[in-house]
Amino acid sequence: MALLMSSTDNSRDDEAPKVSLGYAWLVFALTFGLMLSDYMSRQVINAVFPSLKVEWALTDTQLGALVGVVALTVGVMSFPISLMADRWGRVKSATLMAIVWGLATVACGLSGNFLAMFVARALVGLGEAGYGSAGGAILLSVFPRRLHSTVVGAFLAAALFGSVLGVVFGGVLAQHYGWRMAFIVVGAGGLILALIYPLVVREPTRAKAQSTTERLPLKTVIRQLLTTRTALWTYLGSGLQMFIQGAVVAWIPSYLNRFHGMDMAKSATVAGVLLLAAGLGMIFGGMLADRLSRHNQRNRLLVPMVYALISGVILLVAFSLPNSPLQLVVIACGLLIGGGFAGPSGAVVSDVTHASIRASALATLVLANNIVGLAPGPFITGLLADLFNLQVAMSVVPLVSLGAAYAYYRASQRYLDDMTAASADAAGNNHAPVACNS
Repeated sequence: MALLMSSTDNSRDDEAPKVSLGYAWLVFALTFGLMLSDYMSRQVINAVFPSLKVEWALTDTQLGALVGVVALTVGVMSFPISLMADRWGRVKSATLMAIVWGLATVACGLSGNFLAMFVARALVGLGEAGYGSAGGAILLSVFPRRLHSTVVGAFLAAALFGSVLGVVFGGVLAQHYGWRMAFIVVGAGGLILALIYPLVVREPTRAKAQSTTERLPLKTVIRQLLTTRTALWTYLGSGLQMFIQGAVVAWIPSYLNRFHGMDMAKSATVAGVLLLAAGLGMIFGGMLADRLSRHNQRNRLLVPMVYALISGVILLVAFSLPNSPLQLVVIACGLLIGGGFAGPSGAVVSDVTHASIRASALATLVLANNIVGLAPGPFITGLLADLFNLQVAMSVVPLVSLGAAYAYYRASQRYLDDMTAASADAAGNNHAPVACNS
């Protein structure tokens, strides 16, 4: 259980890819840029709600549906699209995805009614469905394993940064040039990056041992993804931490409006700052996990366990404090530390999964984050707010971190064995990988 007490070096070979570090960081910059575009396209609509409501006489339910249809499509389609990416090629798949969400975002700006906008938003979700997993798998293929938590955490932080940019940038464009231009400019930016991406990023080289798995039966792929205990516990831990992040991010503007007396503009700005704190936590939390895992591989899971416990305590304290600037600082600290789980979680599920289906493993993690965390988190918080009040609801949500910490601890118990099994599997004489039944 000791986090740093073990001096045994359980690390595998660094598995450094045969590419220069300069090329790896160029790939990161472009892949990060597409992730920004992904979430800008997803969130820009929040900035133009007032205009849509007036121009098309939409109800709040219809406005909510334009947001929800993206998340629903992503949740349903992420796994099958990621399977396609593993087999067809990750760079080609990521490029196609970006083209789809870019064109769909432009189509949102050209929509003439609610139904047309609804269909275009569904297509935005279709394009975005597999990008997080495919992009993450591309990055893992060009960076050495010792940097995996850092790189995955930084990559996933682009989702939060893109969300902030989408709202802020969309609002400025809509105010000066109209809501249609906000969609068109954001979508065009994604299309430009999509055209550049395959000209610079090469398809990762597949080893011979991997080539036989490219067309594995779906049943075999699913068996490996869902029978490795380390991965299963990590899915749960990540999903529970995302429950907290999703609930706080969704409701903090309303909390600031109701309990801090901020108007809508100011509460949105302050919420954006808090969102950035969570994004920075994803980056630096992953870096710290990588550093502390060099001599004890279990720390890759024990560190996020500690993140969950500390952030949960901080947020519990924060929402019990009087409404003041100090409370906002403490909330920011809780989100900063709480965001550190993302990078290690992605690195771990990749470590215990055969490289040829790595995008599918990350897609399963995305699925868990949505089904366990992002979907129920805001809903249950709202339900508690209706039963009691939002102050009570926000005070209860951090307790979920206890479940997340337990899940990460259980994952750490099988991590070394499952990682060794995955390595032996990849080194086999062109045999397809078998699931590690624990």
